[in-house]
Amino acid sequence: MNSGRSTEYYCSVVQELRRLPTETEWVEFKHNKADAEEIGQYLSALSNSAALVGKVKAYLIWGIEDGSHDIIGTTFKPRESKVGDEEVENWLLQHLSPKIKFDFYELTLEDKPVVLLEIGSAFRHPVQFKNIEYIRVGSYLKKLKDFPEKERELWRIFDETPFERGIAQENLLAEDVLLLIDYPAYFSLLNLPLPDSRDGIINALESEEMVLLGDNGKWNITNLGAILFARDISKFSSLKRKAIRVIQYKGENKIETIREQVGSKGYACGFEGLIDFLNTVLPSNEVIGKALRKDVPMFPDIAIRELVANALIHQDFYLTGTAPMIEIFSNRVEITNPGRPLVKTDRFLDSPPKSRNEALASFMRRIGVCEERGSGVDKIIFQTEFYQLPAPLFEETDEHTRSVLFAHQDFEDMGKEDRVRACYLHACLQYVQRKYMTNKSLRERFGLEEPKSAQVTRVINATLEGELVKKTGVSEARKDAKYVPYWS
Repeated sequence: MNSGRSTEYYCSVVQELRRLPTETEWVEFKHNKADAEEIGQYLSALSNSAALVGKVKAYLIWGIEDGSHDIIGTTFKPRESKVGDEEVENWLLQHLSPKIKFDFYELTLEDKPVVLLEIGSAFRHPVQFKNIEYIRVGSYLKKLKDFPEKERELWRIFDETPFERGIAQENLLAEDVLLLIDYPAYFSLLNLPLPDSRDGIINALESEEMVLLGDNGKWNITNLGAILFARDISKFSSLKRKAIRVIQYKGENKIETIREQVGSKGYACGFEGLIDFLNTVLPSNEVIGKALRKDVPMFPDIAIRELVANALIHQDFYLTGTAPMIEIFSNRVEITNPGRPLVKTDRFLDSPPKSRNEALASFMRRIGVCEERGSGVDKIIFQTEFYQLPAPLFEETDEHTRSVLFAHQDFEDMGKEDRVRACYLHACLQYVQRKYMTNKSLRERFGLEEPKSAQVTRVINATLEGELVKKTGVSEARKDAKYVPYWS
């Protein structure tokens, strides 16, 4: 029930909603009636109706008289309400699909108890309660399927509204926008002079659609503006769970945690600080050169930057309760983002990336955080080969995409799967550079001398058996054979 905003703020919300002339499709007033089943139906209906009329939030309020909007108080106490032995909030959440954000706030206005239920607008899919989608028609609660024209309009809205154009916070004065958005970082990252006036700053942010002017003359901060340049992401209730987490473990498993850090800044203004922090906690290797010992990074800086940027840019923001995460182990680093990949993991290197968040990706490219389309993964593979590290692993889970960089391993210590993956990715990298993989090129990739050619041949044969590469052209000598990826 804690959104980071003050009780006074939510009291002011109630007062503003009381001034509405009648009940609207996104606001409902109640006295004491608080049947859990009906609340669930209203959660679905109000959330869907808010999406239809372009509102970020919908509201259900107890303690306000329906017709006059007078404050009359309520006996409803959501914290004490249960369905069986289960708290009503948890019970409602279990029966909603998808699981939208909603919060109860117990307030006091004119010395009378009032309860505000703040409901997030539906996104991507109509909200169901117990597998039924509801909608408000006037002040009545109806099943969405009985109003096909509203259902079609709702799906049209979902199809046309990218995440970045959603509203993270609304009805703000210009000075409040500048307190929430790190506008100096915006101008610095774009190498632009800082305008002399507040209007000049706001106009620049508006031109990027980071803020939008509402119908009431106040400003709305878009998801794009908040996720890129929030001074503190926790100030945006719908985005605070999208702050990137960094967890460092003591060994090769998750048994013992050394430290955990949750980012507070927007992705653009906080990116360099995040990379600097990672450089202080990522493990290093001690090497001896000319009798001097020195620590060198275990993982190439370029590879880390690209993978972190990709995790931020390509995530599915509509997956709730999950955020980009960097997990650091003694022998590897795992970078995970919400959302299954839009490109097959074995085609990351050669396929231009498809982004769910093109406005976000475009801006991050403009400020140099990530590479142009299609070149980022190439650099990651090149760097791991240059430093003769095991090949990175790209994998897909039920709801996430994970990239793994491994610490150095001698060829003899690599397992068959690691060798085959390295062989395949080497063939891909050679192919996109208009070259072919050969025994010699793969041997050099593993840092092996010519007497080890037979071992490399066995790796190539295993990769051929796995149908990940294929021989191309005609060659009489096996050592001169040329190979390309299976998809070429």
